Amino acid sequence: MTSNIHTVLNRNCDVIEIPSGRASTLPQGMSLRIMQSRGDSYTVWTDYGQMYRVEGKDADALGLEAGSGAAEATEDAREFNEQMIWDILKTVYDPEIPVNIVDLGLIYSCKVSDVQPEGKRVDINMSMTAPGCGMGGVLKADIEARLARLPSVKEVHVEVVFEPPWDMSRMSEAARLQLGF
Repeated sequence: MTSNIHTVLNRNCDVIEIPSGRASTLPQGMSLRIMQSRGDSYTVWTDYGQMYRVEGKDADALGLEAGSGAAEATEDAREFNEQMIWDILKTVYDPEIPVNIVDLGLIYSCKVSDVQPEGKRVDINMSMTAPGCGMGGVLKADIEARLARLPSVKEVHVEVVFEPPWDMSRMSEAARLQLGF
């Protein structure tokens, strides 16, 4: 959901600075605008023009109810299949652009292999929209944690790569339409 809702932090809140990826804490009473809510995180702006990511577990600090967690809903008794991976990847959003990482064209490859005993290993190569973006580690950790909850998945490895460089031609038609391109 893209929005522009004003709120005031009702407690100190751990955040991640965008685009540097540095961990920080915002103080109780700080005025914020919630710019987007995607999956299980929020992108907020301060009155000073700084952008931060707030984890879904801290929704209460924004005066919101913690969501049920879209990523957690995928954990069930179904048999593993590769479509499950793509479905989860589509729940991970760029914190600055209201489009999921699959439609942005950030996923360069996804390989599934067998590991013992009776498990799967998922290897993903992904890029960022800009080489200097500090959010790569944050998105990588999101993907690894979400995919590790899939049935039969024993190992997940995500590598952030910059060759070939990402450009807008990698975006899906849906992403281009959503962004007005």
